[in-house]
Amino acid sequence: MDDRIVVDPNICSGKPTVRGTRIMVKNILGMVAGGYTMARIVDAYPELTNNDLTAVLAYVGQVIDEEKVVPRA
Repeated sequence: MDDRIVVDPNICSGKPTVRGTRIMVKNILGMVAGGYTMARIVDAYPELTNNDLTAVLAYVGQVIDEEKVVPRA
């Protein structure tokens, strides 16, 4: 992830964000879930790079792998 994803209690209430921005990981993930391509996300957030987006997805994968996942009823 190259330290691109940060958690700072003073930024976005401590939610994971892309370093140097207030763009939350959950917002990017929501865009991916909504069918946005990487190019379209970069168009929406020109301050992001493809490497930032790759870091977001790697971060999400790591968090899911570390957490206990409880199936919803």
